[in-house]
Amino acid sequence: MGKKEEVAFAAPPDISWHVTSIEETIRNLKCDEDLRKKGLSSTEAAERLAMYGPNKLSEQEKETIWQKIWNQVANVLVCILVTVAVVSAARAIVEATVPAEPDGQTILTSWIQVGLITLVITVNTYIGIAQEGSAEKAAEALKNMLSADARVLRDGIEKMIPAQDVVPGDVVIISLGDRCPADIRVTESANLACQEAALTGEAVPIDKATDALEASEGQNAEQIALGDRRNMLFSATLVAQGSGVGIVTSTGDYTQIGTINKLVSQVEKKKTNVLKQIDQVSKLLAVLIGIATLITFFISKFAANQDWFKAVSTALVCCVAMIPEGLEAIVTLTYAWATTNMAKKNAIIRALPAVETLGSVTVICSDKTGTLTQNLMSLTAFVTSNAHYKFDVNATERAPSNFVREDEYLSERAQHQMGKNASSVIKDGANSGAPRKGHLESSNHYSIDTSLHPVTVDDDSEEEPKAASAPSDAPFDNGASPDLSYVKNALECGVLCSKCVLGKNGTREGELGNPTEISILRASYFSGLDIDVLKTENQLVAEVPFSSEYKFMATVHDTPGDNYTVFAKGAPDRMVKLCSTQAKGGVIDDLEPCDTNYWIEKIAILSSHGLRVLALCRGSVPKSSVEKGENLGPEFVNGKGEWLTIVGLCAIMDPPRPECTLAITEAKGAGVRVAMITGDHKDTATAIGHML
Repeated sequence: MGKKEEVAFAAPPDISWHVTSIEETIRNLKCDEDLRKKGLSSTEAAERLAMYGPNKLSEQEKETIWQKIWNQVANVLVCILVTVAVVSAARAIVEATVPAEPDGQTILTSWIQVGLITLVITVNTYIGIAQEGSAEKAAEALKNMLSADARVLRDGIEKMIPAQDVVPGDVVIISLGDRCPADIRVTESANLACQEAALTGEAVPIDKATDALEASEGQNAEQIALGDRRNMLFSATLVAQGSGVGIVTSTGDYTQIGTINKLVSQVEKKKTNVLKQIDQVSKLLAVLIGIATLITFFISKFAANQDWFKAVSTALVCCVAMIPEGLEAIVTLTYAWATTNMAKKNAIIRALPAVETLGSVTVICSDKTGTLTQNLMSLTAFVTSNAHYKFDVNATERAPSNFVREDEYLSERAQHQMGKNASSVIKDGANSGAPRKGHLESSNHYSIDTSLHPVTVDDDSEEEPKAASAPSDAPFDNGASPDLSYVKNALECGVLCSKCVLGKNGTREGELGNPTEISILRASYFSGLDIDVLKTENQLVAEVPFSSEYKFMATVHDTPGDNYTVFAKGAPDRMVKLCSTQAKGGVIDDLEPCDTNYWIEKIAILSSHGLRVLALCRGSVPKSSVEKGENLGPEFVNGKGEWLTIVGLCAIMDPPRPECTLAITEAKGAGVRVAMITGDHKDTATAIGHML
């Protein structure tokens, strides 16, 4: 059979779509002006599919089993062994058929020699193919990230189609939980945000907008970081919040994930130093063994007067004796043993010889998000008016004891932020709305915009920040764990004021929504709360949806009595300014006047450690003031002055992997320097570095 003929497809227009307007995007894709209303026609979609090809990643041509076997045996020593095995087999056959009285010992010895050589070659080949096959399976994981279906607008009708049939120019409708089927220029955004950690390293979702971007002076449009391309959606990324509409600009290998796939597929195979040295030694040995074999043959034939077969046999015995047939086996088995041990620890080696290079490593450069950290936003602390509660982010059992009161935990600013006023610390910290160096915007949904909402505190005071209420008034002693009732009252705002869905058994399997918000759900779950029951007992009446403009969300719930209970969570500076009271020690039935300066200082402390901070608040309104299902605007929350009660602050971060601490310690002990590479906020990176 001949090689399958490949069909060449056209490439989509090579344009920096993030700096073009929506109208320019439509024109550049050669679509009709009413594209946003009607989408592509079925005929036009079929023509574009034929032109651009299916929306899938190209696959590297896979080696056949025979090619894999050849790659394992194609070296000089194996060739010599095969030659010896063939000659030995021929000698055994001739000895058994030609002489009148066959020499049984010679026949047996020859076949044993053939069997041993065959066994060595077979074992070497099997181990090599098996180990490299395991790594190839892992390399296929990119394709599993792609969407299976897509909702598109065609012929003026919304319909579901296979993602492979999506073409440049298609109008795609996406919503919470969808995986983007291609690279898309956003045309409509309703609080849309996507989880793009696989491409950008950002642990939190990226808010999406529709306006065209402008490259800064002296900057090329393609130099704008992917995380800053707020008007683009990228193939295989997950919608974490909101919904939107967009126009497909690139499909298949021309998407960002497709570029990564091509780079992975085009990795050049190189021989390591050990393999090069083995090749050199093998060639040298082949020459020396060949010369020695010839000399032995001539001596046996002409000096010892042996017959031709006997002389050849004698020469071959010397040849086999000189061949280090165990060399290939020992090297391969050593590599395989090392590779297997690493695989048990989830470290996959694509090619066995790559193990050798690990012995020469002096510096390890590691990504932060998902490598040194868990890529799992987690609630690490809950701060009340007079206490700090630390949460075990690695908990597997569901119990309130996962929270422990530890007032020393995150009680002071990080060392590099000492001596600054609170406003400066917050503005410079992970909760700031200011863009980071090299980025156009902040990636924090609940960021603090100090230009619009200046935070003030008595910065001239040299005293340590005091608790808003006496620590002795806290309901639990330092070092003790709260009970389930306390945890429920403290965190129910984060549970009820959320549209997120927690994954199966608290894991990421099946989770939907903003990871920052899900962290509160996960902490509640592992504290023993039944989230479904809590939502059933507190039926939703109305809500103020989250928006990046006002940076908070609020929900109204039906509770016994004449009033509804309002839960609000959001950017801490904005929420604190709406609070007249605070829950004393986190106890919702014991209220006291809100100490704004205390909360602002706590925000500064947590920000200095690179933590994302959310404020949880609650209030009440007469049932007559809200209708069930009513669409409430932000003025429902921020149009009443100071009327809420702040319960506490949630400190959230992507925690380090527990095993990384030991690994880094061992690396340093071996003289290897470890460097962390990240695009995240410097305070967050510094905090992770100290933890590791």
